[in-house]
Amino acid sequence: MQTDSGIVVEKSAEGIVDIRLNRPDRLNALGVDMTDTLLAAITEAAASTARVILIRGTGRAFCAGADLKERRTMDEAARVKHNRAINAAVDALGAAPMPTICAINGLALGGGCEIALACDLRYAAEDAPIGLTEARIGAIPGAGGTQRMPRTVGAMRALELILTGEPITGKRAAEIGLINAALATDQLDAHVTRIATVLASRSPSGARIAKRLIYGGLETTLAEGLKLEAGALRDVLTSADYAEGLAAFAEKRPPRFGASTGAGAGPK
Repeated sequence: MQTDSGIVVEKSAEGIVDIRLNRPDRLNALGVDMTDTLLAAITEAAASTARVILIRGTGRAFCAGADLKERRTMDEAARVKHNRAINAAVDALGAAPMPTICAINGLALGGGCEIALACDLRYAAEDAPIGLTEARIGAIPGAGGTQRMPRTVGAMRALELILTGEPITGKRAAEIGLINAALATDQLDAHVTRIATVLASRSPSGARIAKRLIYGGLETTLAEGLKLEAGALRDVLTSADYAEGLAAFAEKRPPRFGASTGAGAGPK
């Protein structure tokens, strides 16, 4: 599905929803219409039986953040509304119950970096500039960056990235744990597609439960997290997907897992 606002959505037979930021002439910067369409696309995908959400950009950028040229024409109320809309889209991505993947094909700055931070897995081109650059214009990250960045790379590195506003390369981002891996630009799409296909082949209910346990466990004690895991395991061991997995193992064939169900993953 192609939209005039700069969002392309494609759905594969494997259950992968591919959301593409497609405004390359503006470095996929998030204008008002594009942000609203992005939120709608993420919300629809998160509420569906999709097995994986994949988000990426067209052209030489993943996303340059908020469209500052457009924002200059807004009054104060409109600027606040625009930022809240970006925040809502990022939070919707972070709350999606199924695995989410970000392919950072080019620069991911400000809100673009925050979109990436809201995903479960992140892969980038080795030379892609990545960062929370709001300090350069007298602002702070306003779509979860001050909270998700330190939870990803630690407070000290997050402070350096946010206070300087200086981006780092995809290669450096991989070294500090901001992304899963940095790849040559011409290998990125193939790698991400392979990862998405693998995830889509696994039990969708199992993936949702594991994701919920991991993020939920980070917000509590180890002892409480282990209790949550034990409770969830009882449901998993009696599930149709587990029965199918055992049958497939015995019959030496790939499993055919059913449609996904389950609760949301919780905030990231």
